[in-house]
Amino acid sequence: MTGSPRRTAVTVAVALLAATVPLTTAAALPPAPARSAAAGQADVPDLAASRAQWIDRNTLAWDTGTEGTHTLLYAPHGGLTVKDGDIGGTAHRLRLTPAGGGLTDTQKAKYPHLKDYAAFTVAPRDRARIRAALTGQLVAAARSADGTLRAATGVQTQGVLDDLYGSAATRATLGPRFEHGRTTLSVWAPTAQRVSLDIGGRTVPMHRDRASGVWSVTGPGSWSGKAYRYVVKVWAPSVRRVVTNQVTDPYSTALTSDSARSLAVDLGDPALAPEGWSTLRKPRATPLRDAQIQELHIRDFSVEDRTSAHRGTYLAFTDRNSDGMRHLRRLARAGTSYVHLLPAFDFGTVPERASDRPAPDCDLPSYAPDSEEQQACVSRGAAKDAYNWGYDPLHYTVPEGSYASDPEGTGRTVEFRRMVQGLNGSGLRTVMDVVYNHTVASGQADKSVLDKIVPGYYQRLAADGTVATSTCCANTAPENAMMGKLVVDSIVTWAREYKVDGFRFDLMGHHPKANILAVRRALDALTVKKDGVDGKSIVLYGEGWNFGEVADDARFVQATQKNMAGTGVATFSDRSRDALRGGGPFDGDPGVQGFATGLYTDPNSSKANGTPAEQKARLLHYQDLIKVGLTGNLAGFRFTDSAGREVRGSEVDYNGAPAGYAAAPGDAVSYADAHDNESLYDALVFKLPRGTTAADRARMQVLAMATASLSQGPALSQAGTDLLRSKSLDRNSFDSGDWFNAIHWNCRAGNGFGRGLPPAADNKDKWPYAKPLLASSGISAPGCAEINGASAAYQDLLKIRTTEPAFSLATGGQVQSALSFPLSGTAAETPGVITMRLGDLVVVFNASPREQRQRVASVEATRYALHGVQASGADRTVKSATYERSSGTFTVPARTVAVFKADR
Repeated sequence: MTGSPRRTAVTVAVALLAATVPLTTAAALPPAPARSAAAGQADVPDLAASRAQWIDRNTLAWDTGTEGTHTLLYAPHGGLTVKDGDIGGTAHRLRLTPAGGGLTDTQKAKYPHLKDYAAFTVAPRDRARIRAALTGQLVAAARSADGTLRAATGVQTQGVLDDLYGSAATRATLGPRFEHGRTTLSVWAPTAQRVSLDIGGRTVPMHRDRASGVWSVTGPGSWSGKAYRYVVKVWAPSVRRVVTNQVTDPYSTALTSDSARSLAVDLGDPALAPEGWSTLRKPRATPLRDAQIQELHIRDFSVEDRTSAHRGTYLAFTDRNSDGMRHLRRLARAGTSYVHLLPAFDFGTVPERASDRPAPDCDLPSYAPDSEEQQACVSRGAAKDAYNWGYDPLHYTVPEGSYASDPEGTGRTVEFRRMVQGLNGSGLRTVMDVVYNHTVASGQADKSVLDKIVPGYYQRLAADGTVATSTCCANTAPENAMMGKLVVDSIVTWAREYKVDGFRFDLMGHHPKANILAVRRALDALTVKKDGVDGKSIVLYGEGWNFGEVADDARFVQATQKNMAGTGVATFSDRSRDALRGGGPFDGDPGVQGFATGLYTDPNSSKANGTPAEQKARLLHYQDLIKVGLTGNLAGFRFTDSAGREVRGSEVDYNGAPAGYAAAPGDAVSYADAHDNESLYDALVFKLPRGTTAADRARMQVLAMATASLSQGPALSQAGTDLLRSKSLDRNSFDSGDWFNAIHWNCRAGNGFGRGLPPAADNKDKWPYAKPLLASSGISAPGCAEINGASAAYQDLLKIRTTEPAFSLATGGQVQSALSFPLSGTAAETPGVITMRLGDLVVVFNASPREQRQRVASVEATRYALHGVQASGADRTVKSATYERSSGTFTVPARTVAVFKADR
């Protein structure tokens, strides 16, 4: 608490009743005249919408005219309706005066999407009643000079709540707190009329702090470990009535199974620390610009691993001798530095008790590889089975219960920590995928939490007051002070209490840049001495996509690709990904080819690829995109493009946007595949000519991965991609069950290809393309030679990437000096081949189906040899790559990446 004067629920109720003005009823006013068909939507009386926005204690913004009179009506118990052309019900008034000139420049800067709204000022004599007004139904009303109701709407209150309470509330400690043998529970609920605590079979009144809007109560130490919920009486605009919600704590530190109740748990309790937790030694911190990341779903990792004793759970990462852990250690030795875990916080789409999760009730292996039966069987039980990616947050700061041995109680806390220990002990740091941009539900839905406590505040609202859903689900509003605080507080808890080493922000572009930088500052303040962790070593990256109601900085400066450049927080770069695959992830024809899938050099039968001339032109442009990617997506990098023009990275076109946007290596994460869209192997199945052998598919897979792993800056790969992982052509496997998602670490179990047509919900339109490929007469699935060979070749490239200093340049200037594309834009540039000179290295990416000779005149007389790692490595084909010193010519086999090193 802040130490400000507190008021109980009784005091608030007295204030509501005392500050009254004469009431208005519908019967006292004449009926409204008929409206013309041309009347603006905003001027139609509609209390179900909330088109007015109360942006600070003095100002209401509303897209309506300023003529006539305007009032804010509030009703503590609700009941205001539009009836017979006027507002019916009992209400109190706050008078409004039009503000000449509209919103101020400062207000427009804070709320750019409201810049054209009219502004109204709350009368000074009514301002003492603002806090009371905010606890009931609010209606903005406009009347003509004759008193006729012209417009009426509900009111959004996020801005005024921040103005009134934000300064004090953002400094408050929320959730459970344990001091001097006592337990305190606190929740921010400034619009609530009453809040009580339901704990241990008792209902205990909570007390409200007037300055912060925080309700709190302190009880005995015996409350520790007890289940609790808050009982919140509050006006709920979504149902337009006062409701009493029993709701869990948004700041929960522990939960009962299926998130039914919060648990008052002190994460600092020694009983929750596994052996060795306080002395945990982490692998050396790898700077973000050098990070090599494996993206991994916890259940995928081990559910089909018969050598694991804890399949599908956190504890699978403690099974050191399982096939999965052995493979992760091999990757760590090769240079992988981080494991990025898909959502591991409490999410709302998987029953947490194993007994409540049915398994598919059919013999899945018995069906044909191109059958519809597997997906039909999996889909029937998908809503209740054990599988989901987990991008459905319910509680942001508690480990998910379905991955625990027992979801009831604090076992999940201990087991999550043991997972971190297991990964750290294998040489890998841990990244969490965090999803603060939306919630699994909102309003009065069963799985709504935040919106049941402060309705209309934590969720981002559209102009009409409905919850925005551009993220897929109920968007949150981290631009609002307390949602922004929740993001920061939650991240700090994961870092300090669970020793997480990095965070990947889902749809980070829906966050304000300021919010992500606040996270960075909060982490930087953590020290080993004070907090047990070095916060400055924690890495941050995210999806900087620019779309939805916030696009182009419409509401705030977003955390997008272009805006985050130079901040030390990286964003995913889709430029190289699309160029090497070809087309985009939403193409109607999945056969559109790219650099690593045979465009022009090994064409398939798809007419979508165009004529040979069109293919060649597109391929050369794709090569420019990949060149920019190899620089770390630097905006300022200067080179000669494939057309012979001197350009900067930012001047290369990517679907109308600059290809280069980074200010320094480390600003952009390169990747060839991730959990979204088809796996890399499946993309190659769709795009490479059908007659391509399994061995050649494996080679193209390694080449595609190399464009990411041999770039400047961090690179990410979906776990299992080095093993040619397939999801049987599923483009969106978020709810496709273990059958389509499980990773097969042992090559004898295959790679997942041919497990039936992928689920119809997201793939049926692609079945005509998929069925002939999956059929037994279609694509031959890879065997152990291809699977193990691809992984070994990838590991060799990782070793080169992480041991050669030239791949770890710190500034754009260093990259400009050391890196070049000597054949780019010349007559010698070969479609399907990129030659990169990097310090004393020359790297040739030969994506063509033929051996290629690359003559680099600038290196004539310099001694080069195939890099020692490849020369003694697993890939026999690359060992035939040669260099002719007299002419400066590098000869590289088909579908091969060769790294040459100067002998100086």
